[in-house]
Amino acid sequence: MTITLEISTKNYSDDSFNIKRSLSHMESLTGAYNGYMFSEPTENFGWTFFKIAFRDDLQQGIEEKFADMISRYRSSKPEEKFADFMHDYFASKNCEVKIKVV
Repeated sequence: MTITLEISTKNYSDDSFNIKRSLSHMESLTGAYNGYMFSEPTENFGWTFFKIAFRDDLQQGIEEKFADMISRYRSSKPEEKFADFMHDYFASKNCEVKIKVV
């Protein structure tokens, strides 16, 4: 199953750059390249919204490589655990974003 995350940010230029750099690093760790797609951003009330769709190979690579960390999140659904993990991963890379599963 492919997961799509909606990202909300107040600083699109910096956060999108940091997210792309973070995902590139994640692709290197998992050996899955071209593993995600960004949608066009939309702006509303000072926030910028865009979506990231993960391809199966990158998503599965992340889930396998970080299974012990992802399993510790309290969310009941696997997609929400994945989203929580990605939020914390992006936060560790200086991205101040909110994430929601679409």
